Amino acid sequence: MDEFDLKLLTLVQKNSRLTAEQLSEKVGLSPTTCQKRLKKMRDTGVIAEEIAVLNRELIGRSLTMIVEVTLERERPEFLDQFKETMLNTPEVMQCYYVTGNADFILILTARDMKDYEDFTRRFFFHNSNVKRFHTNVVMDSVKVGLSIPVGMP
Repeated sequence: MDEFDLKLLTLVQKNSRLTAEQLSEKVGLSPTTCQKRLKKMRDTGVIAEEIAVLNRELIGRSLTMIVEVTLERERPEFLDQFKETMLNTPEVMQCYYVTGNADFILILTARDMKDYEDFTRRFFFHNSNVKRFHTNVVMDSVKVGLSIPVGMP
């Protein structure tokens, strides 16, 4: 990747709806060249996803929780089972298998505290392999994003 690719990546991380013409003005390449470079980065997996970011408040899911989950047993089959469950759970926005005091960190959304309580019953209390969980309720989203700095030393 060269400096043009890095500029394109920076721009599309901020706004993936920029047209090839708009991108070409910002990076100094022709629109066709910008399109070809982006296609190559999509095809090779450098650009993994292009998504719409929704306003949680406006769709009725105003609560965000960061939850640390510790499992009773950490054998591969139990880890894989928990991972698979979280992959298939829409409320879970992000799930990380981590080192440290917990086994997993979850970032999830709920309509209200009752909704979150129902979630904990379904996925933590009814799962005999969940040893404990610790919940942090987000009071203010200071910065939310998935942008990765590119081209920085």
